[in-house]
Amino acid sequence: MKYIVITFLFIALFPNKNSQTDKWDKNFPKEEIKVAQMPNKENIWVYIMAGQSNMAGRAFVAPQDTIHNNKILTINKTNDLIYAKEPFHFYEPKMKGLDLGMSFSKELLKKIPDSVSILILPTAVGGSSIEQWLENDNHRGIPLFENFKEKVAFGKTYGTIKGILWHQGESDTAKQTTINNYDKNLSLLISKFRTVTNNKKLPVIIGEIGSYSKNKENWKQLNLKMWSYTKTDTLTKIVSTQDLKDKGDKLHFNAKSIRILGKRYAEKFLE
Repeated sequence: MKYIVITFLFIALFPNKNSQTDKWDKNFPKEEIKVAQMPNKENIWVYIMAGQSNMAGRAFVAPQDTIHNNKILTINKTNDLIYAKEPFHFYEPKMKGLDLGMSFSKELLKKIPDSVSILILPTAVGGSSIEQWLENDNHRGIPLFENFKEKVAFGKTYGTIKGILWHQGESDTAKQTTINNYDKNLSLLISKFRTVTNNKKLPVIIGEIGSYSKNKENWKQLNLKMWSYTKTDTLTKIVSTQDLKDKGDKLHFNAKSIRILGKRYAEKFLE
């Protein structure tokens, strides 16, 4: 009998991990609302989300993140235009979660003309390095740069590309060589972004990687490389993340922090 009691006590204190993670998608929208009538092309500002998992979204989606706004648009996995709800990204179905798309868009709408709608397009894929983006690697089934180009072309059909939201770098902290080359690679990639969009003055907002890693020194070095690059490019801005928290895995921002991050991206764009 005492073994049974101990077993129940163990389960109560340390519940099965699957029972906790099974609920990660409980607030995901059960339906999509397709856009019946698009706003005029001149009134649509288009933003591309690019990078790896913290841009793709790994945080918990709450009901507040799934309330759509008629002025915030995105696409589903078949490129249908829909009214945006979190999660925006769909490339990694078993890992997707809250990204910064909705909080960025809501904050931006507060400061831009009432006539403007936002079309925000997802292209981020978890675990991707900056070199994989430069080389158009097929990562987790997605040709990274080619997919970006396709989304740019799609966005131009409906509006004007106004900016790129980039958050990436965690994968590049594993080796000193990739850290050392990060500012050079970032310069090459942003140049490619601007070539594809046919806009040499396209703003690019870059987010620092977090300060919560177990390998703090490497992550700090990579952030310094980002800052080093922005000193050479006045059309880029960096979003600080040093006060933001992880969700317990020392890798991904928690929900509160990712919402704050989205607001900060919008503030930097408005600058």
